[in-house]
Amino acid sequence: MTLTQLRAFVTVARLGSVKGAARSLGVTEAAVSGAVAALRRELGDVLFIRAAGGISLTPGGSRLAAGAAEIVGLAEETRHRVRQATSGTAHLRVASTEAGVEQVLPALLTAFGRRQPDLDVETLAVPVAVFGDLLRDRRADVTIGPAPRPAPAVESVPFLRFQLAVVAAPDHPLKHRQRLAPAQLASEPWLLGPAGLDPDTLSGAFLAHIGVEATGAKAFPSVTASLNAVAAGAGLSVAFLHVVRDDLRRGSLVRLDVTGVRLGGVLYASALTGERRSTTAAALCRFVTTPAATQAVLTRSNGVPMNEFRPPVHVTIWS
Repeated sequence: MTLTQLRAFVTVARLGSVKGAARSLGVTEAAVSGAVAALRRELGDVLFIRAAGGISLTPGGSRLAAGAAEIVGLAEETRHRVRQATSGTAHLRVASTEAGVEQVLPALLTAFGRRQPDLDVETLAVPVAVFGDLLRDRRADVTIGPAPRPAPAVESVPFLRFQLAVVAAPDHPLKHRQRLAPAQLASEPWLLGPAGLDPDTLSGAFLAHIGVEATGAKAFPSVTASLNAVAAGAGLSVAFLHVVRDDLRRGSLVRLDVTGVRLGGVLYASALTGERRSTTAAALCRFVTTPAATQAVLTRSNGVPMNEFRPPVHVTIWS
């Protein structure tokens, strides 16, 4: 069996379809089917069968998926370390939510980079549901945001308590209403960033709790764009309080008084445990607990030097 065959099978197992795996890997469906067929012949197991809505792994396929994911992850990590040794530059892949990539990582990683010379950082914007998979498959070194689902190989370090705020334009009719019940907000137009309804985030869970559905929300290319539309009077949004604090102080946005829901949470830095964690990932996990990291995130510089800017990679997960 080859690494290419194992990578194809792992991707099929994760996404639940040959078509989705081909799109993710950037190859043809025939190439993925051929790789899986070669594994079936060598192992004498069909590995998976078609089922309603996707595929169902056989017992042997489940064993292969677990082992192959580890092998592919080790290969990726080895490639990563060889590249680092060859270039003399430390490489770090950090995954977060869309809001985290836009509003937390720039200031945090800029501050971390001042302590880590010759650091090359790649940021990934992904749904919270795949945080754990990215870490275990070594496609990300650290995740910043909600803690992934509990797993033996992953450790999560809490480092920052945050508050969310429901915001509106200064002339919004609900501005002076006190102790608004969540149900009173359900029918309002909601203006959100690209992944604003992710139910695994605190903001997404809040919107689900009050009954906001995709048909009742409008997505913008960025959280900043959605907040600009809110300030123009087009609807409501929910955002990190520290992000909109200056807007609230200037009066370009107002914070609505919402009661009966949890609007506070904790950010975590998560990474593989023990020797599986790279030295650079370990350094970032230590740094996030320092006052310098907290200050960097909460004060949010208005930008980073152009020579330090790296656009995020937006990873789409097909089902």
